Amino acid sequence: MIGNRILLLSPHTDDGELGCGATVSKLIRQGKEVHYAAFSACEQSVRPEFPKDILIHEVKEATAELGIAAENLRLFRYEVRTFNYRRQEILDDLIRLREELKPDTVLMPCLHDIHQDHKTMAEEALRAFKFGNLFSYELPWNNLNFSTAAFELVEEEDAQRKVAALARYRSQAHRPYANEEFLRSQLRMRGVQVARHYAEAFETVRIVMD
Repeated sequence: MIGNRILLLSPHTDDGELGCGATVSKLIRQGKEVHYAAFSACEQSVRPEFPKDILIHEVKEATAELGIAAENLRLFRYEVRTFNYRRQEILDDLIRLREELKPDTVLMPCLHDIHQDHKTMAEEALRAFKFGNLFSYELPWNNLNFSTAAFELVEEEDAQRKVAALARYRSQAHRPYANEEFLRSQLRMRGVQVARHYAEAFETVRIVMD
């Protein structure tokens, strides 16, 4: 990834890890500064056997697995599936993050993501960070269209950290994509596309060359 300060935008806790957890692990191994902002802990859709705030605890554990410093984790409390009604507030929060962090690169969901919260986050991130480097990470179950224009090569230890991070989301273990077999198969598929073992794919939204 371009630059030394990276901001990862995750509409819901776990989206960022699913989309580019191995890349985050690699960036931190390289000594880069990674910030993670999650905008919803999905308290309204947590299964009844778990506490409503379970995802707040799980995201802290998961990001720690990747090596993200606790002080670099920011949690907002927007209700799930309401982002499109609160665009201006979300944009204001993104602008505050831009002014505070001044990231070199922002990682965000795909602009063609069919989940309403993901799509809103991507659109408002484009507005907030349009003068910098922007890449969209892949969530294939929501991406009807995704241009694999950029690949981040990752190692086995990064794959292991991604798997370990997502294992922390015990409340999400029922999801069909929340398992090691799927996570590794996606890393392997993208790696094969560029004649490597493992990679994560990104859609290039904007690159600023200095």
